[in-house]
Amino acid sequence: MRRPTARLWPEHDIEALVSDAMFLKSGAGGMAKDWRISTFNGVLLACYFIPSWTISAMKIWVSPIRGFYDRSNIAAAMYVSDFMTLPAMGTIRVAWLLALSKVIVAAFFFVFLLLVIRAAIRNKGGADEALAFALGVGAFISMACLIAASKVGELAALRLHASEALLLIGAAILLIIDTDPAVEHKTEAEAVESVAPHHGLSSSPNS
Repeated sequence: MRRPTARLWPEHDIEALVSDAMFLKSGAGGMAKDWRISTFNGVLLACYFIPSWTISAMKIWVSPIRGFYDRSNIAAAMYVSDFMTLPAMGTIRVAWLLALSKVIVAAFFFVFLLLVIRAAIRNKGGADEALAFALGVGAFISMACLIAASKVGELAALRLHASEALLLIGAAILLIIDTDPAVEHKTEAEAVESVAPHHGLSSSPNS
């Protein structure tokens, strides 16, 4: 009975494995060029937080007291006025500090958008650092405002900051557990290439 060709000539399987490895390394198929879920989610968050937190900070910059008591900042303002005995100038400094923090978060989200637009950096995950910084600082600010809103009993501000905190923390978790498809394909290609020379040294089936 005739044996299958693949068993007589295992080199055929080796050539197929090597060709698949070269296919993965070349980036064909489009998988390595696709955005990760965390990148796409980060873009959506940037589209929300850049205008929202920039406008909130600009209100404080134009009028520190009135902007500090805006709906997006009122939790921190009421917490400062109820639990901290600060003069008017101290309250203004706290308002400016909050505005500066929100501008920094919005700026890093903007840097993240600029990085993901560039295809050469997008495939290497070069925007992850900017996204991670924006998510970390933004989550800290949202959680602080959430605690302040719960202390002063502002339900509307509590819902707003809770939603923002959940968005940022969820995106941070997704960024941690998400992997780069290009890295996965590269690892798989290297594993296939490491197996190929091992089979190439095998003895001939006629021996």
